[in-house]
Amino acid sequence: MGAAEEIVAIVNEKNVIIGSAPRREMRARNLMHRSTYILVFNSHGALYVQKRTMSKDVFPGYYDPATGGVMLADESYEQGAIRELEEEIGIRDVPLTRLFDFYFADHRTRVWGGAFSCIYDGPLSLQAEEVESVSLMTMEEIFERAPTELFTPDGLYVIQQYQERRRRS
Repeated sequence: MGAAEEIVAIVNEKNVIIGSAPRREMRARNLMHRSTYILVFNSHGALYVQKRTMSKDVFPGYYDPATGGVMLADESYEQGAIRELEEEIGIRDVPLTRLFDFYFADHRTRVWGGAFSCIYDGPLSLQAEEVESVSLMTMEEIFERAPTELFTPDGLYVIQQYQERRRRS
């Protein structure tokens, strides 16, 4: 089964599951859904930033500061995060820290996100269908580059929220 046929959870404005649909239908109808967002830091505090392939169904070719993706219909946020980390960049058996849940919407997507973080310094194994390359960037570098380069808006939102929450605590 290809990614377009994966069955994903469809939720309402309160993040309650109200059904499921193939991913292609969710995208075509801009249905509210769930996704995971994992901020993968190295031990020096830089983020692994993915360059998305041109075949992605949303934000093709963009940089993404968060690993993750759309949750399948039968997954918890934690299960989705573990699956996406392994599928996209080959990271497994790394402890995840649950950060926060959030809602993000723009003209292309309406998503309830579960944000996580982890620290990782090992080798990566990129999923060729989804990830063109990975670079290490500090958050400052990301924010400096964002005005002139394409970064996923939901990924930028996650790191902005992460920084704001760290400042408040």
